Amino acid sequence: MTSQNQHTIKEAVTVSGVGLHTGQQVEMTFHPAPVNHGIKFRRIDLDGQPEIPADADLVIDTARGTTIAKGAARVSTIEHTLAALVGLGIDNALIDLNASETPIMDGSSKVFVEALTSAGLEEQDAEREWIEIKENISFYDPERKTEMMVLPSEDYQVTVMIDFDSKVLGQQHATLQNIGEFKTEFANSRTFSFLHELEMLYENNLIKGGDLNNAIVIVDKDVTEAEMGKLKKMFNKETVSVRKEGILNNLELHYVNEPARHKLLDVVGDLALAGKPIRGKVIANRPGHSANVEFARRIKAYHKQQKKAMAPSYDPDKEAVIDINQITKMLPHRYPMLLVDKVVEITDKYVVGVKNITFNEAYFQGHFPGNPVMPGVLQIEALAQAGGIFVLNQVPDPDKYDTYFLKIDKVKFKKKVLPGDTLILKMELMHPIRRGICEMKATAYVGSTLVTEGELTAQVVKRSETE
Repeated sequence: MTSQNQHTIKEAVTVSGVGLHTGQQVEMTFHPAPVNHGIKFRRIDLDGQPEIPADADLVIDTARGTTIAKGAARVSTIEHTLAALVGLGIDNALIDLNASETPIMDGSSKVFVEALTSAGLEEQDAEREWIEIKENISFYDPERKTEMMVLPSEDYQVTVMIDFDSKVLGQQHATLQNIGEFKTEFANSRTFSFLHELEMLYENNLIKGGDLNNAIVIVDKDVTEAEMGKLKKMFNKETVSVRKEGILNNLELHYVNEPARHKLLDVVGDLALAGKPIRGKVIANRPGHSANVEFARRIKAYHKQQKKAMAPSYDPDKEAVIDINQITKMLPHRYPMLLVDKVVEITDKYVVGVKNITFNEAYFQGHFPGNPVMPGVLQIEALAQAGGIFVLNQVPDPDKYDTYFLKIDKVKFKKKVLPGDTLILKMELMHPIRRGICEMKATAYVGSTLVTEGELTAQVVKRSETE
């Protein structure tokens, strides 16, 4: 999906199936959700119907799938569901469950993708917030010999390599070039397990919902007649056989490298727990749920740090670089339209100004009574004035020049600005000033939170002698 806006689904849609480990019948309903809601699971079978956000920091178990919990509420085996949502570009959804585990269906994301597609996608009136990978992030688990890395890229790409030291499975790899390929090339890739693992799980009273129809079972050892009888009982089948290539029963692979594709599906699902869509190229060697989740935590922490790093540093203890008296000599604006209190940093590339928002601002009388909010147009005006100070600071006689808007572009208001906030204004030069035309990137912050951004173009004009 190429749209930069957030998406949800048009209407609710329900799927039903059995939980892989619990064996319980599960009904799972996807609901539309508002902008910035994210993906959340809701346990409608519990008192208070608690919600659990799809968040890496809420993961409590990765032994046989990914499990998240908040308080006493938990949801298991969420990776295939999350992969379907990411693969379709769905940012916001509320998922109702009447049990502690999502249904395994056929062991892939196929049924979820089909259900969500049937519900239809709806574009929302809010831009996506991307995790923009600007530098390499890596993770290594020496015990499992797992290596994961994400590199800068314009698209979300994933390459997975697996090596189980098995004659049957061998080494495989799979690559997702862009997220648009997920629906047709990866969604139907089923989970797989080695026979010796299934025997251990069965003996520990797990995989109660396991079936030869929802997993590729790889036989990596000779199977005796007695063991065949045990398998018939395990899967409640009259006959069980092994194909020449070592796959239990006559299950046809969708792809030669279906196991590698399923591991890629798991990576996509688990990395959704970073909380935002990713722009980066992921390379994963021998991935598993534990490593995937830890890597998602690192990506989430990186994004949080990047957001903080974007905000200009403001120390109120430091003296102003340009104070209000100097500003009034540079700008013609006066009460109530002077919207920069001081400049705390200025270079040949950018300027950082400050506007303290108090309840005494004249516009709060009408915007709005009982709900004071700084008008977005005045936030843009404050940014423009900071840009004016930047430009006029470069001429020897700033009192002889004025700056005028030519264009305002790509403006977005991210969060309300309220009385008591300190608005930090940053204007950064996009191109060298030519013929009095100045193009600047505008960003405004409250603390480390971006509240407004855009691109402003102004013209510097010398006043006539008669003015």
